[in-house]
Amino acid sequence: MQPSFWHEKWDAQQIGFHLDAVNPLLVKFWSQLGLNPTSKVLVPLCGKSLDMCFLAEQGHDVVGCELNELAVKQFYQENGLPLEVSQVGEHQKFSTEQVTIYQGDIFTLDALTLPNIEAFYDRAALIAWPEDMRIAYAKQLAKLIPANSVGLLITLDYPQAELNGPPFAVSDDWINANLSDDFEIECLASEDVLSDNPRFVKKQVSWLTESVYKLTRKV
Repeated sequence: MQPSFWHEKWDAQQIGFHLDAVNPLLVKFWSQLGLNPTSKVLVPLCGKSLDMCFLAEQGHDVVGCELNELAVKQFYQENGLPLEVSQVGEHQKFSTEQVTIYQGDIFTLDALTLPNIEAFYDRAALIAWPEDMRIAYAKQLAKLIPANSVGLLITLDYPQAELNGPPFAVSDDWINANLSDDFEIECLASEDVLSDNPRFVKKQVSWLTESVYKLTRKV
């Protein structure tokens, strides 16, 4: 999945993956992480997600990473947030009081750039990658967050042969096989959501499951 793919999607505003509301699963399950409200939360591949506003409203400092500059600018503009822009290494750093977004390649971020991260939230990142890059992303995520950090991960699974991603199908078996070296894994929920996703129904996908996991970074 080349960066140009995502840039073209944002340029054309073909952003069906963007939700115009806070993800209800985030609202329902975030409290189960048991975080202090002042915990700093990493949101990889954040786009212009309103989920970052929800996390900030809980008291968290939010640190996003997003490849596309337009997405970052739209987040601050659409939410009426003043911002400062600076350069940090290979990334542009956009910041306001509680939300900072590093615009650039997540694979060139390092943990020293992201001090004091205690949690993360991934609704769109893991499922954005095809298989080979997904494994690399999972390892990069593990590098960016310290031991004992907790995260909320939301995935989709469906017969991949029936529809090209993204979002790509990520099964429970894949999660356990590829994340268990670095994370303790607890599945909080798994539901059939086919009827709620017209695109998948239209493409005659036979089933679609959405799952929510609590991940704890191992020591």
